[in-house]
Amino acid sequence: MDKEKTNSSYILGAVLVLISAIGFSAKAVMVKLAYAYRVDATTLLFLRMAFATPFFLVVGLYKSKSEETNLSYSEWGYVVLLGFLGYYLSSILDFAGLVYISAGMERLILFIYPTLVVVLSAILFKHKVRRREILSLCITYIGIGIVFFTDRVEKTENIFLGAFLIFLCAFTYAAYLMGSGKMIPRIGASRFTAYAMLVACLSISLHFLATHNAQNLDLPIEVYGLSFGMAIISTVMPTFLLSQGIKRIGSGTASIIGTIGPVSTILLAWIFLGETLNLPQIIGTAFVIAGVFIVSYRK
Repeated sequence: MDKEKTNSSYILGAVLVLISAIGFSAKAVMVKLAYAYRVDATTLLFLRMAFATPFFLVVGLYKSKSEETNLSYSEWGYVVLLGFLGYYLSSILDFAGLVYISAGMERLILFIYPTLVVVLSAILFKHKVRRREILSLCITYIGIGIVFFTDRVEKTENIFLGAFLIFLCAFTYAAYLMGSGKMIPRIGASRFTAYAMLVACLSISLHFLATHNAQNLDLPIEVYGLSFGMAIISTVMPTFLLSQGIKRIGSGTASIIGTIGPVSTILLAWIFLGETLNLPQIIGTAFVIAGVFIVSYRK
């Protein structure tokens, strides 16, 4: 009976992580659809965070009352720093980069963050880089190169800028993951996520108020619908589903299941945006997924 219960919990965890990965992958497609209505990146991100804030506020208040652990001033400082870095700065870079490159390429470049964690750990903490990880880095970046130089969508003069912005997004998110690894065991995954997201929501709100005005919110109803979709389908839902899934199957297995993300984005972009789906892109995507699989896999 206990074995059946364990198996059911594992299957449920895998399904939660799978749904989470697909939800995250849909964000880039919704952003590109919204850009067709001539909305700028800051306004779109502000609307996304505005719709998401009530959900994270409720979770944050509930967790703060149900858990006895109080945060010290230094721990609050880490939460603020990580929320700013991982969800505000990363999101700004991501939305800005999507102005210039395709949704499929964005997801592939963003997906290299596990390899960046390896590099940052080696530089900052002197962790030894194993041969498997070197192989992973080579395979991953070969795949990115194949997709980048064969992508036929949006070949603008700013395509290199877009790719660089998404790379910085992946870099800041990798740094966030490294920092969050120390905070989550202390205060819990859901509580930490809610607090960090509230920091990001406040940051983007201040950013919007400092650089925009109410006239920027005079937008078609379709933009508000897509922003709400990003908030629920690609922010609130996958964030908490992922934390629950990791609790059941572990972060290593979750990261492997998460390799469905780039494939999901490419398929959604092909269906809804008319982006190309050619052989070099498929080969490059396979390289990237293989590289991330190698660096994430644990026996």
